[in-house]
Amino acid sequence: MDDKELFEFVGKEELQIKEFVRPSVSYWSDAWRRLKKNRFAMIGLVLIIILIVFAIIGPIISPYEYDQTDLNNVYAPMSWKHIFGTDELGRDVLTRVLYGARISLAVGFVASFLNLIIGVIYGGISGYLGGRVDNIMMRIVDILYSVPILLIVILLMVVLKPGLTNVFIALGIAYWVGMARIVRGQVLSLKEQEFTLAAKALGADKKRILLKHLIPNTIGPIIITATLLIPDAIFFESFLSFIGLGVSAPMASWGVLASDGARAFMSHPNLFLVPSLFICITMLSFNFLGDGLRDSLDPRLRK
Repeated sequence: MDDKELFEFVGKEELQIKEFVRPSVSYWSDAWRRLKKNRFAMIGLVLIIILIVFAIIGPIISPYEYDQTDLNNVYAPMSWKHIFGTDELGRDVLTRVLYGARISLAVGFVASFLNLIIGVIYGGISGYLGGRVDNIMMRIVDILYSVPILLIVILLMVVLKPGLTNVFIALGIAYWVGMARIVRGQVLSLKEQEFTLAAKALGADKKRILLKHLIPNTIGPIIITATLLIPDAIFFESFLSFIGLGVSAPMASWGVLASDGARAFMSHPNLFLVPSLFICITMLSFNFLGDGLRDSLDPRLRK
């Protein structure tokens, strides 16, 4: 058989077949696309944005001050003048709840930021150096992890005395342990990868490898953990304020408002239920968003 018979001439029309190629999508664009498909995560994100906006502008546009008393208007019922009523000193509950949102959200974000800085650096150094340094650093973490974080925070608040600044300090001291363990595990799995060995071969020092190569590749788990720790910090602050170890009067966090409302729960349940409802909504919103981020930032689920 002639070799020419094994080939077939392709016409010009067949050479002009269109190619259907999927457009290039970056990791973050794909994560955002998948996050938008998660209904509960988007609801949580919208609620968080609304809470932040109300916390910023609410006390500013309110006709009342958070510590403005009116003894002639004590325990006023819900009305257009006082949407959530007034407390035992005639203070507007809505204004105090919006002002309390500033404190509670600030505690959550600051605690998460401190946890991010301390936990990421500590866990990254421990995982990358390994050996004896890793053993010593992780034994310290194990000791702290064996004691309930809430107990550590309570003991620190007893020593430091109640106050917003001391709440930040207590949470910053005791709150980074979980993040450190997560980052260490990620770094241990990444430091033997080809890109790390290539960086070493090119002469990169340990600091550059850790900060420029390893930690950026753990950003997904870091963001997820930091997001899920925000509601925990808000709950801790609310609990500390509820038992009298958190924010001091006349400042009004949600925990302080719930503590004050609990004393008059039988006669005026709105004073307790309103701040408790805001705590629940905030914690659920962050948990929904954290779960959505966990799914959207997982590269194994990318399609």
